[in-house]
Amino acid sequence: MAMGATPKTQSFDKHALLRTHPFFRDLGDAVIDRLAPRVITTKVKKAAVIFRKGDVGSKLYAVRAGAVRISAPSEEGKDAIFNLVVPGQLFGEIAFLDGGQRTADAVAIENCELMVIERRDFIPLIQDNPEVAIRLIKILCARIRKTSEQVEDIVFLGLPNRLAKVLLHLYQPSLADLPSKKIHVTQREISQMIGVSRESANKQLQDWQRKKWLKLERGGLVIFAPQALRDLVSKTMA
Repeated sequence: MAMGATPKTQSFDKHALLRTHPFFRDLGDAVIDRLAPRVITTKVKKAAVIFRKGDVGSKLYAVRAGAVRISAPSEEGKDAIFNLVVPGQLFGEIAFLDGGQRTADAVAIENCELMVIERRDFIPLIQDNPEVAIRLIKILCARIRKTSEQVEDIVFLGLPNRLAKVLLHLYQPSLADLPSKKIHVTQREISQMIGVSRESANKQLQDWQRKKWLKLERGGLVIFAPQALRDLVSKTMA
């Protein structure tokens, strides 16, 4: 497995760390006490490969800060981007649960802070605590729903609506820091997520920049008017 940093145990309280993450925070004290000593924390630099499609998956990852691109490469060198994982979310759960190969690449698109749990430490916890298994099932179901929604969006929604939904998904604060308006994602990555050319995505972003909804910057953009994007999405769903 490729990795941009070597996992290392930090000096801070891992119990508190787990309780700040949406997946773990409502689990009982007994589960947290059992899991905390087995959690590894790591910092991963931007552009580092966390794992590749086809790697054997033995780890589950939880994002505390930063964002991770989940994608599959093609023979032509283009990527199909399935998801951008932001703070508060998990990734790598499919191969982690069945012990098979990774189904996609995972690459850090900005400096990240991750929590890592080995399969051998987590599977017994699932077996002894059905509530943990139910949470993972809900995450897998959410993945399926999201994939179905992405297909529907490409078929039924126009470019502005799809673009607004992606930007709002990425407009998330770090669990460790103060909320940030900066989104560290390239226009190429955005265009691949919504199934359009980079030129088309750029044209729409330029229009929103003229309206002062956002500002384009090198390697990302800054959101000034998230409510305007929310209103655009709401009109679509009404």
